[in-house]
Amino acid sequence: MTRPGEAVVGTDAADLLALTAALVAVPSPSHREEALADAVEARLAARAPGLEVTRLGENVIARTRAGAGRRVVLGGHLDTVPPNGNEVPRLEGDILHGLGAADMKSGIAVLLRLAEELDARGGDLADDCTLAFYECEEVSDEHNGLRRVLAEAPELLAGDVAVLLEPTGAAIEAGCQGSLHLEAHFDGERAHSARPWRGHNAIHRAAGALAAIAAHEPGTVDVDGLTFRESLQVVQVTGGVAHNVVPDACSFVVNRRFAPCYSVEEAQAQVESLLAGVDRIEILNASPAAPPNLADPVVAELVACFGVPVRPKLGWTDVARFAALGVPAVNFGPGDPEVAHTAGEHVARHEIEACHQALARFLGLLPATGGG
Repeated sequence: MTRPGEAVVGTDAADLLALTAALVAVPSPSHREEALADAVEARLAARAPGLEVTRLGENVIARTRAGAGRRVVLGGHLDTVPPNGNEVPRLEGDILHGLGAADMKSGIAVLLRLAEELDARGGDLADDCTLAFYECEEVSDEHNGLRRVLAEAPELLAGDVAVLLEPTGAAIEAGCQGSLHLEAHFDGERAHSARPWRGHNAIHRAAGALAAIAAHEPGTVDVDGLTFRESLQVVQVTGGVAHNVVPDACSFVVNRRFAPCYSVEEAQAQVESLLAGVDRIEILNASPAAPPNLADPVVAELVACFGVPVRPKLGWTDVARFAALGVPAVNFGPGDPEVAHTAGEHVARHEIEACHQALARFLGLLPATGGG
């Protein structure tokens, strides 16, 4: 009986849908990516032995060493969200159903095929390439595998342009929104609920700010010709100690998704302007946005080569991590982002193949106008 990890090594990359199915069959929820990282590392050793491979934790970084004048970084995360009754891959014709099929084991399959094609070319490469397979993208930032690699061995991710194979339906999603979570605290004074005048109700004190946020319309912002739709939502409320006690504390968490034209500090100020009467504000986490960089020559070349629609990324991705380093980056991968993280997650064969062909053309592995 073939084990799931062995199937990852043994499946022919010419059938990208079958390779994706083999990857889906290896469970890899966040913090438990070891088996899949082992399988990826073993496949690279067996099928792309000329690449330089480095393992840091459950992060596998493969690099060409052709001495080309430009280096392209391609990244894909190994982890998935928790299972939802969709752990077992299921093929229906040219559609693969299963956890991670779209987000983003189909992207990992594309990277593995590119690794073999890059290795087969030896030193005859137009661009050097770095392939980053990393852990813990679906959980809080302190666990993110790219963050660890950049802290411990930043030279492994150095490059001139980066492409994250997040599910985009094989369109380019340029830049990304920033994300801010802050907690607003309102103080009160406890009293018996039969004698509320002896206390101060903290929940009532918070009501005005909650109403202001609920009524706020963030709108849309144009950046580089792309329309970023912003959002502002209260995502958690805490308050009260008992049904017969006037609450002496109330807090709520606000999530602000903001366009690349704003800094974290500007986004924070926009939220704070709505928090009338707040006693304390705690920043829980803040991730800067990434500009689309469509005027950057390398990004413009990539867009022209791919020949696909360009739209803004509504959400935060690791392109922001590269943008902070001065490396222009875009999101481009197979799979519909609307089905990511759902029980019905799936991916179509044609999307995986279209993504592979576009990246292979950009890397000079296919003719500029040819197919794969």
